[in-house]
Amino acid sequence: MTDIPQPTRPLRVLAAMSGGVDSAVAAARAAEAGHDVTGVHLALSANPQSFRTGARGCCTIEDSRDARRAADVIGIPFYVWDLADRFREDVVEDFVAEYEAGRTPNPCLRCNEKIKFAALLDKALALGFDAVCTGHYARIVELPDGSRELHRASDMAKDQSYVLGVLDEKQLAHALFPLGDTVTTKDEIRAEAERRGLAVAKKPDSHDICFIADGDTQGFLANRLGRAEGDIVDESGTKVGTHEGAYGFTIGQRKGLRIGTPAPDGKPRYVLDISPVDNTVTVGPAAALDVTALTAVRPRWCGTAPTGPGTYTAQLRAHGGETEVTAELVDGELRVAFTEPVRGVAPGQAVVLYDDTRVVGSATIATTTRARTTTSVG
Repeated sequence: MTDIPQPTRPLRVLAAMSGGVDSAVAAARAAEAGHDVTGVHLALSANPQSFRTGARGCCTIEDSRDARRAADVIGIPFYVWDLADRFREDVVEDFVAEYEAGRTPNPCLRCNEKIKFAALLDKALALGFDAVCTGHYARIVELPDGSRELHRASDMAKDQSYVLGVLDEKQLAHALFPLGDTVTTKDEIRAEAERRGLAVAKKPDSHDICFIADGDTQGFLANRLGRAEGDIVDESGTKVGTHEGAYGFTIGQRKGLRIGTPAPDGKPRYVLDISPVDNTVTVGPAAALDVTALTAVRPRWCGTAPTGPGTYTAQLRAHGGETEVTAELVDGELRVAFTEPVRGVAPGQAVVLYDDTRVVGSATIATTTRARTTTSVG
């Protein structure tokens, strides 16, 4: 039913409970497997009312209450830990700084790296816990020598291994993902929660950025960085419009450009480049987005780092597909070449490498090489 190992003694498990259905079922399964489970909800804002509301499953006061009720039903101790300062510094401020530099970060991936499997795990180990359990859909495979590998979930439709690609070997050694081996629909997970008497069974999933209450990323950034009018130009450098801050755009964006002058061919235009230095956004045709290669920095390996060039598949977005690549680590920098050109690749995103279902590791995209030009941000 789950990928939780059956040890000779029960593990002391700290279950991170967001207040959503997945983490509640994961905690229940860990307890059912015989582990000594304690639930913990992470208070990530000094002012929870400023975070998203509406029972979305992360970070609000109502989420804390939902998590506590679930722990009561499961029959496990429950605590709330204040990690608001760490979250603000490592996730929110990083998010703002990345956009200000013209990059496109993934805050959920950063939260997993810096909060759930760094700050939380470190505190758990210091208190004598053996593992941290979350409701992520991913699998851990234990090898005969005792080492562990991170793999995609059995159900590819719910796989979340991309946002876990930042975990290193030590962190994997203390991670449990009870939902990873479940080949079921989300409706079946909800049905299980209902059978267990968990009130979160029908709670909506969380999809938006938790610290942007109204979902308006551009407005959030404008409040933090201020509005700064700049030019929107085409590939030749001709001004075709204006904007209120280059940070409000992402590579590949089509909507919301507010360009008054149509393209000569009448086709849609997309964001090709973001220059924070001169506050300029460059737009052009979709074909100009074709990326043939990239370089990525700050690699993190889910096990031993690969040696020499290799052939892998790569995922570039949390809900994106896989593409075939060759990759090699050169002087601490990951160099990736695509078998076929891909689009929607932006500096700041994570590239996660896979060997079949095994997660090899991840790195942060620094530059992209296009079929028509080269982009380098930051």
